[in-house]
Amino acid sequence: MLSSIDHLTRGTGTDGLESFLTPMSSVRPFIIDIPSSKLAQIRGRVSAYTWHQAPVGSGWEYGTEINYMKKLCDYWLKSFDWRTHEQAINRFPQFVAEVEGLDLHFIREIGSGPSPQPLLLIHGWPGSIYEFLDVIEPLAHPERFGGSVDDAFSVVAPSLPGFGFSAKPQSPTGPRAIAHLLTSLMADTLRYDHFVAQGGDWGSVIASWIGFEHRDRCDGVHLNMF
Repeated sequence: MLSSIDHLTRGTGTDGLESFLTPMSSVRPFIIDIPSSKLAQIRGRVSAYTWHQAPVGSGWEYGTEINYMKKLCDYWLKSFDWRTHEQAINRFPQFVAEVEGLDLHFIREIGSGPSPQPLLLIHGWPGSIYEFLDVIEPLAHPERFGGSVDDAFSVVAPSLPGFGFSAKPQSPTGPRAIAHLLTSLMADTLRYDHFVAQGGDWGSVIASWIGFEHRDRCDGVHLNMF
């Protein structure tokens, strides 16, 4: 769901609406707002599911252990609060941009100070931008956590193609091609001359391809999986 204009400018960064949109006509503000009817539909499907009889003593041998899955579904139906997590993501400015014909969803938090370093955070599978929510603010605004404003990053955390709120490619797309797309997002859409990249899981493979093939744009890579 598209957000209002005030959502675009309510972030803690210094970029105003005009300077943000003028060079990036494909960028649209975005906010997550899943209809209650859709959530009810999903709950209804989970609640109505007919559980099969698992092979005796199979445990995790043939997939997820069935009693574990039953407990997980019961938690989701009775305890999990989607709106709480929806609001947690919506604390940060989000956008969708068309990059080479594919809509990419991303968080963009402008860092503090006069020259925050652009940082691309790349999630893996199974994963999403949600895993970055606790580190975005410390990275973008280190002075709030006892650090120096000179170490601030402008954080860009995209949903990989086919994940979250990014569009699904028409055909299978590998990490090398995704590396090209994300570099285009940073360099061509967001107009960063140089940036650094961080990735784990599939994100580490994508970040490695960025560092290997886009050295003219990427100044460094940090990986938490090799």
